Amino acid sequence: MQTSSKSGIFYALTAFTLWAIAPIYFKEMSFVPAQEVLAHRIIWSCVIVLVLIVALRYGAALIRILRSPKALLAMLVSTVLIGLNWGIFICAVQSNMLLSASLGYYINPLISILLGMIFFQDKLDRTRKIAVGLCFCAVAFEVIQFGSLPWVALALALTFGIYGLVRKKVAVDSFTGMAIETALMLPFALAYLLMSDSPSANMFENSSTVNWLLFAAGPITMVPLMCFAAAANRVSLVTLGFFQYIGPTGMFILAVFLYDEPLSPEKLITFTLIWSALAMLIIDSVRKIRKTQSNELLES
Repeated sequence: MQTSSKSGIFYALTAFTLWAIAPIYFKEMSFVPAQEVLAHRIIWSCVIVLVLIVALRYGAALIRILRSPKALLAMLVSTVLIGLNWGIFICAVQSNMLLSASLGYYINPLISILLGMIFFQDKLDRTRKIAVGLCFCAVAFEVIQFGSLPWVALALALTFGIYGLVRKKVAVDSFTGMAIETALMLPFALAYLLMSDSPSANMFENSSTVNWLLFAAGPITMVPLMCFAAAANRVSLVTLGFFQYIGPTGMFILAVFLYDEPLSPEKLITFTLIWSALAMLIIDSVRKIRKTQSNELLES
């Protein structure tokens, strides 16, 4: 294996593992209102990413986006989507709904397949049709069994799926995009902290421990993103796709074994349907990769 591929796999594992254990931080921050944690996540992520923009000399890319009204409009949409996604996720973790968050990020790849079919005219082969069908069965089962849609899971999957679609349309790198998104959210985050009556909203009155915990929302957001960007430059998107299931799997394990969220037989059936769909996609992807490699060997 080439050195770049090895380092790419290391960065990918680091990124997705950090995303998998991030709920531990947000759970520990339950003594702070979710909106306040979100505000600090925006503020300190913005500060860190702007420093990175300068350090990595991404200024030209930032200026190019800022000069394009069409790109700025798309970034405004992506900002709303990622802001909603972050807020829903933090609320889910603090409200003991980490299992629902896990389900949402398991569903996300299937949502992305549907969005690709709708907006990019991607054709679904038999395997993908069955996988998407299993996803619909899982949602239908939730509705029949519990009498309501799994709103948290669907909201997380849809906001992140559509966010990825918008970002693909804009074709902006991770750091530049995050800089614009957090900068657009920054005034609202600051306004919330100024108007909030939460005891921890005024950082000048907090202990240093609380302030460091609030600041940590920035690195917890940006470090895995940096690792992901590094991995994307070293390994294929197909390879990255196999790592994306680390995040929801980690959340599932944390929810069941660390935070004792109830996993009823009915909820397990929902997860089993989604896991079956994802297993089909993974097996199909491996088969196609091997077939491509065999054809390349025959041609060489």
